[in-house]
Amino acid sequence: MPQRMLKFTSVDTVMPDKRDAEGRLGDFDEIYGRYSDAGAEDQASRCSQCGIPFCQVHCPVSNNIPDWLKLTAENRLEEAYELSAATNNLPEVCGRICPQDRLCEGNCVLEHSGHGTVTIGAVEKYITDTAFERGWVKPPTPARELGRSVGIVGAGPGGLATAEQLRRRGYEIHVYDRYDRVGGLMVYGIPNFKLEKHIVERRAKLLADGGITFHLNFEVGRDASLADLRQRHDAVLLATGVYKGRDIQMPGSGLGGMYPAMDYLTAANRHGLGDAVPAFDDGTLDARDRNVVVIGGGDTAMDCVRTAVRQGAKSVRCVYRRDRENMPGSRREVTHAEEEGVEFVWLAAPEAFLGDRRVKRVRCQRIHLGVPDVTGRQTPEPIEGSSFNIDSDLVIKALGFDPEDLPTMFGEPGLELTGWGTLKTKFQTLMTSLDGVFAAGDIIRGASLVVWAIHDGRLVAESIHKWLEQGASFATASEQAAQ
Repeated sequence: MPQRMLKFTSVDTVMPDKRDAEGRLGDFDEIYGRYSDAGAEDQASRCSQCGIPFCQVHCPVSNNIPDWLKLTAENRLEEAYELSAATNNLPEVCGRICPQDRLCEGNCVLEHSGHGTVTIGAVEKYITDTAFERGWVKPPTPARELGRSVGIVGAGPGGLATAEQLRRRGYEIHVYDRYDRVGGLMVYGIPNFKLEKHIVERRAKLLADGGITFHLNFEVGRDASLADLRQRHDAVLLATGVYKGRDIQMPGSGLGGMYPAMDYLTAANRHGLGDAVPAFDDGTLDARDRNVVVIGGGDTAMDCVRTAVRQGAKSVRCVYRRDRENMPGSRREVTHAEEEGVEFVWLAAPEAFLGDRRVKRVRCQRIHLGVPDVTGRQTPEPIEGSSFNIDSDLVIKALGFDPEDLPTMFGEPGLELTGWGTLKTKFQTLMTSLDGVFAAGDIIRGASLVVWAIHDGRLVAESIHKWLEQGASFATASEQAAQ
């Protein structure tokens, strides 16, 4: 077979067709198309097959990127999919929503040498979508049943990754989630223009076909206590994520017209799914014809501003206390937002919200970036006498997320927390302070990326398997303690 790689000197970086900004503002469809077979082969052939693949090094799940790029360039797509799926339970999701500019593609040797990155995310999406269409993606059916069960609290990416890994080994898997659909933030937090919901539904159906049982509209602490789940199952995983939005306290913060980002995004996503959403239908969480200010600079803030412009807002501004280079979110998302008409107010922070009963203006002050803090990021410092006002009748607070009080919610005071309110786990096993109860994803690391939740889910699946394989269970642990 002739050499089909190392074509970065003759083939330019080309993303799949991107819808123009004006056209995509009329709907919530994904903004990128999909490669043709020839287009995917061409882009994959640009890979330089590095001796040290920094793309793989900087991928949280250590995807075998150079290998499946080579297989794609050689039109060996089923093998490419098998290799991609070997390290990632949701490649079709990661190909769409991972911030590749900060991870694999941002660390591509070709990108740093000036030749332009290999379009890893778009090729990953192409491989998996093709695999689904051609019937190569199979349910996680085990070779034999082990006769032991694991309960998983949370149907987000971490919980789903663990569920699939353990189901393949032969465990009976029950996933409990308080929402009415499988997917967690992938369904209710991430807008369709980044991840269309049928993509998540397709994966959920596959897992259900493999024998995984989903208990939806099930809230631990209401429908059953954590102690109840420990009695039902041989091991339990807590993969609840973090949902409590951080608030901002300053003059006027109690005015009407100010909402957490998750309330806003959930209303928009539910409306798009055809659900009845009273807070959207009565205009409370609908940005149409309103001056919108989003406070924050992460990916959630980008989801909010891009949702608002699609809802027909009069104006959309994003206020962020640092500059573009110091944003925590994806640079590509910022570019998409600017194309769609979002105005960024850099180096500014709110100091008061003005209005009578409802917010009418946000008073901000200019920021100077001072010396770096312990994390290496420059410290925002307010500039005295630099205040200015921004008209706003809808303020969305996208300031990050904190964990909920799980020990109280689950009726289990024995669950130990860290100083950040996340669940405390043992480093090597991810087991919590309760024997046989494990935790993974955002609930142990804080708000993070979907791909990190998948990483944790795969890791904790191995820990649970080893613990159960050694003969541990809640009953034997209790007997050992009694002895």
